[in-house]
This record gives sequence, C-alpha cells and structure tokens, in this order.
Amino acid sequence: MFSEIFQAFILIFVAEMGDKTQILAMAFATQYPVKKVLLGILLGAFLNHGIAVMLGSFIAEYVPINSIQIVAGIAFIGFALWTLLAAEDDEDENKTVRFGPVMTVALAFFIGELGDKTQLTAITLATDALYPLAILAGTVTGMVFTGGLGIIVGKKLGDKIPEFTIKLVAASVFMLFGVTKLYQTLPGTMTTPVNILVFALLMGLSVYLILNPQLKARRAGFESPYRRYARELHDYYSRLAVAVDEICLGEDTCAVCQGRRCLVGYLKLLIRKELDPGDDTELGNFQASEETLRKSFDRDKVIEILRLTLTLLRKDKAFLAYEHLNRIRNNLEIILFGAPVETLDGWPGYKKQLEAMDKSTASKVLKGILH
Repeated sequence: MFSEIFQAFILIFVAEMGDKTQILAMAFATQYPVKKVLLGILLGAFLNHGIAVMLGSFIAEYVPINSIQIVAGIAFIGFALWTLLAAEDDEDENKTVRFGPVMTVALAFFIGELGDKTQLTAITLATDALYPLAILAGTVTGMVFTGGLGIIVGKKLGDKIPEFTIKLVAASVFMLFGVTKLYQTLPGTMTTPVNILVFALLMGLSVYLILNPQLKARRAGFESPYRRYARELHDYYSRLAVAVDEICLGEDTCAVCQGRRCLVGYLKLLIRKELDPGDDTELGNFQASEETLRKSFDRDKVIEILRLTLTLLRKDKAFLAYEHLNRIRNNLEIILFGAPVETLDGWPGYKKQLEAMDKSTASKVLKGILH
C-alpha cells in the first residue's frame, strides 16, 4: 500500500512541477491565505482524482491485467513526451467565480485538471492498483505538495527557478516507469536488441523534435508563464519593500510602528506577508487613525510606488484580481488623494476617478501608463 502511495505521489509531484498547477497556486496565494489555498487544492484534487481512480478501477474489472500493463507502459511514455512539450498556452487568467477562498480554489483546480495528464496518470495507476485509495492519497498529496512548493519557490526565487531541468527530470521519471512496465510485460520476442534499439532511436528523435524548438526559444529569451509570474511578483515586492522603507517616517517621528493603523505600516505588513510565504498572519482591514492620515509622507516617492503598482496591474489583466496588490494600491491612493478607488473596473474609469480627486497628482501618477 505504501509503495503505491509513494509511486503515485512521485509521479504527480514531478508531473506538475512548473506546470499550470503552480501558476494557479501562486496566483491564488496573492489573494487568499496560503492554508486556504492548499485546502482548496486538496479538495479540488480529491474530487478530480477520485473520479479518475474510480474510472481506473472500473476498467481493471473488465480488461486483462497484461493488457492493462502494456497500455499503462505506453501511457507513461506518452506522459513523458507530454511533459516535455512547452506549456506556453497554459496561462490561466483566473476567471473563476468567487465562492469563498477554499471553494474558489477547489473549483479552479477541479476544472483545470479535467483531462490533464495528472488525471490521466491517476486513471492509469488505478487500473493496476491493489489499493485504489492509496493511489488517490498519493496523487492528491502530490498535488498539494506541488502547489505549496510553487508558492514558496515562486516567491523566494523569482526567475531563478530551474524550470527546464525540472521538466527533464519529470519526463525522465515517466519514461522510466513506462519503459520498465513494457519491458516486464511484453513477450521476449518483442524485446529483442534490434527492437530496443529502434525504440531508443524513435524516443531520441521524438525528444529532439520536442526540445529543439524550446531550446531555440530559451536562447531567444522566451519566458514561460510560471517563470514570468514568479519573476514579476518577486521583483515587484522586492522593489516595493525598499521603496516603502524610504517613505517610512521612522521612530523619530512615530516612536513606535503603528502597524495596520498606519498607511505605511500596513503596507509593510502586506509586503512582509508576500515575501514570506510561511507568514499566515491575518491582516484584516486597514484601520487608519486620524494621526496617520495627517502624516507628511514624501509624495513623490509615494507616486513612484503607485506607478510601479499600476504598471504591474496594467501589464497583465490577471493581476487585477490579486487582492494584496489592490490593497497596496488603495493605501497609496489614500496617501495621495485622501480616498481609495475601491473597484478597478476599467482604466478609463479609474483615470476619471483619480482626476476628480486631484487632477494634477493624477496626471503625474498615470503619465506613460495609460495610452
């Protein structure tokens, strides 16, 4: 039983490294507490892979075990090649309707993994399992671990993630499982040295045809969605941390940091939470004191930070849904305009609201951002 759990865990874990699961996990972690994101992944993966395991067990009842082993071996080799394929179009714009943090994440992962290689892997493993529930436990655990690692690594390493190497390792694991199953199951007449050589040449050619365009794209500067999201968020929060420290008035003015009761103190809490994925402090809402609203922050530096935030939000519409980014934007708007723009439904409307509060400051903030 434990060997089946471990096998399922390893296959799912390596299959999803750098895939859309981690992009989704990292994106949702900027909106909701990490624990709720991981709980949502667990629930979504449990439902998705539960269906897969039931289907695999059903197939095993009616198909001879030897045939299942051969099909499983071919499937794993197919998964290896699938893993190597570039996932340039796997970007998720997070269009899921909100039903609360856990259910929103669960629904996104349930739908996102339908028909994906992880669900098909779960079906394949279940057809040959003595303990189907062990396969389910292993695959779901693998999904949760991959999502959690995506959040931590994405925020800590940014674009230093060895994504291409991870992809090669994942494909190698699938290939090893597939080749082993075929070698152990196929009759000796089919596993002759000549046939093995032909198979190796075909696999080598397939891998070359798949990887060659990707290697060229990497040399030309192509960046996958996962690396781009990780890099942009990591760079943004790193730059923001430095900039906010520069506008903080310090202990000479404030004596003691007022945290969420100060506009800048609350920004520091938001940034610290983003740069430390293990920090599950409940931030709550900003609770401004009259004193903090009268503080004389460096307006030029605040404008610079708001421009940095708006540039990121403007660059990719997926970022518009990120709660923490919009909280930061709102705090900066309060400093500059005295009130936040609660909902950013469209850029023309946003511009109009800022100009209605302070046209001169709005012009400085939006210069070069809106065309």
